[in-house]
Amino acid sequence: MSALAAVAPRESAGRICPADYRYPPSVFDRTPELAAEVLYVVGGLYGNLEALKKVEWLACRERTPVTIVFNGDFHWFDAEPDWFAAIEKGAAHHHAIRGNVETEIARADDIGAGCGCAYPADVDDGIVMRSNEMLRDLRSVAHSREALAALPMHLVARVSDLRIGIVHGDAASLAGWRFAHDALDGANNARWLNEVRRASSIDLFASTHTCLAALRDFALPDGRLTVINNGAAGVANFCHSHAGLITRIATTPSPHPPLYGMGRDGVFVDALPLDFDLGAFMKRFLARWPEGSAAHASYFRRITSGPDHSLARAFR
Repeated sequence: MSALAAVAPRESAGRICPADYRYPPSVFDRTPELAAEVLYVVGGLYGNLEALKKVEWLACRERTPVTIVFNGDFHWFDAEPDWFAAIEKGAAHHHAIRGNVETEIARADDIGAGCGCAYPADVDDGIVMRSNEMLRDLRSVAHSREALAALPMHLVARVSDLRIGIVHGDAASLAGWRFAHDALDGANNARWLNEVRRASSIDLFASTHTCLAALRDFALPDGRLTVINNGAAGVANFCHSHAGLITRIATTPSPHPPLYGMGRDGVFVDALPLDFDLGAFMKRFLARWPEGSAAHASYFRRITSGPDHSLARAFR
């Protein structure tokens, strides 16, 4: 247990970043664990079984076998034993890393990190409180803590000649926010991104955590660096939309129309929409999270109407 976590006050739960979430960017300078021609990175599934079905439907219609990686928070709304088990079974067929949700579910002891989201100061206290409540509900139904604890915090993949860092948060923390769309655009982030590029030898990072989509490409002193954040696979990503979003990185064009994307070094980097069965998902969601519940208060509007986020802010 980290010293930080051991003394974390209750009011910081959900806002602190536990010390064991952190890693240096140099950890990515290693031999890739995965090689793929078509790679799907699925972040923030949030327990949405309908979105999982849609991911596998898209994969089955590719011309080349697809490697699917869940990059954290595949659990979230599924705080019911059978629902949780179904998500575990679905994720077990593919590669996965743990997000803050899986990490905090798996802990043997409550260290005061709450949901582990490490929410920044501009996030409303009510959202933080409700996320901590949802995490407690998930812990009460989890039956696979050892398996979740054994998942890695990051992976390195190769598609053609591109080295890809698959993370939940950013290049230095499982719950880092420096791959958020607004952080990526910040002038003060450029030096850090260059340090990351130099230390990691990564060409492209695929992340999720911040829940708002982004795709940026940087020409840095120590090389080119691309960052794609899929927002969330299991909930809406843009205003007046209900579609989830995943990242596709491949040597061939997508047979499914992307919302946006780019090419680099002969590789296609795309954001694919997940038009899952919203009615089926809402039936399950409302049965577990009726009006007045924590998840309903935090997510119902986003699920049905989308967040205040646009394609123009996601991809420039």
